[in-house]
Amino acid sequence: MATYAIGDVQGCYLELQSLLKTIAFDPAHDQLWFVGDLVNRGPQSLEVLRMVKSLGNAAITVLGNHDLHLLAVASGVAKIHHGDTLDEILSAPDRDELLTWLRHRPLLHVSDQFAMVHAGLLPDWTIKQASKLAREVEATLRGNDYVSFLQQMYGNQPNAWDAKLRGHKRRRLIINAMTRMRICNKFGEMEFKFKGEMLHIPEDYQPWFTLPQRASRDETIIFGHWSALGLLMRNNVIALDTGCLWGGTLTAIRLEDQEIFQVACASGDKIDFF
Repeated sequence: MATYAIGDVQGCYLELQSLLKTIAFDPAHDQLWFVGDLVNRGPQSLEVLRMVKSLGNAAITVLGNHDLHLLAVASGVAKIHHGDTLDEILSAPDRDELLTWLRHRPLLHVSDQFAMVHAGLLPDWTIKQASKLAREVEATLRGNDYVSFLQQMYGNQPNAWDAKLRGHKRRRLIINAMTRMRICNKFGEMEFKFKGEMLHIPEDYQPWFTLPQRASRDETIIFGHWSALGLLMRNNVIALDTGCLWGGTLTAIRLEDQEIFQVACASGDKIDFF
């Protein structure tokens, strides 16, 4: 059995199929971990969603910001943005089944020495604490009142962790950290406008994973979301968004030996979104 973690797919179905052929994926014996953003901006989001769902326990995916955007649009609390490619999902006969399945995906997946999240973890959070916080949001998304939360999901504040936070503000911060964060300052205050390369990070900020006091630094965190970062492998982080949507590559890593597999992606002019 092998476990493969895969970077942001974002509707790039043909490239995903090619990658699975490259790794000789066998759903009877292997498992796929997806870092989130299965859908949107790519040409075949519906096909990706159907395929990953069909794999059952052979695939684990955490929620990304584009996945949450789909849920918000489908619930009528957000509008389609220029460049979104969600229409086929929204009009599909199995729409409700797919969206219910997506709504029940985790924000954070932890197994053995690995933790997988779409964007990152705030420096104050241990893996144990982050898991508990993720469960809070997951319970809300899976509950009957999930639309009420989706209505309150968007926004950049609060931008730093405070254990006293409650309600929608607390859950918004957790989602922002786990699905949107790239950089923060030494106080753990997140900044959401920056999407570029590490060399151009604004003064007084740094990648969330480089803060020396980060409480999760003893575990290996697998994440995506930051396409300008590209493939990054360090002792305690593995970044897998290699910009397939932008004509880069779609990347998988076999966790047992950390061998990298990549396929080339068709170029595009898609627009990034929060």
